[in-house]
Amino acid sequence: MSKIGGYENRPGPVQLGVEKTTSRASDSGTRSVPGETPANPVHITDQARRLATLEQAVQAAPIVNETRVAEIRDAIEAGRYEIAPQRIADKLLRLEQELKIAEH
Repeated sequence: MSKIGGYENRPGPVQLGVEKTTSRASDSGTRSVPGETPANPVHITDQARRLATLEQAVQAAPIVNETRVAEIRDAIEAGRYEIAPQRIADKLLRLEQELKIAEH
């Protein structure tokens, strides 16, 4: 039994959208027959699919943009890096406003 939903983890097909079915592997090694209607189909919405795709893209993205770091390092070493206090302040204020909105 699952602690979260109280449902048993039963082997059987899982339906993905309209007409997309995949099988779960079971301990007994049985598989579903193609075209067989699942007893408890699980429908995944297009929004859930997009969210899963975005999540995979975020996880695949590097944590640090090495190219940008190298550009800034080169600019600092060459004396070309300029600090824009007004721009920094504007971004901090915008971040604070977004955080306040997210709290509500």
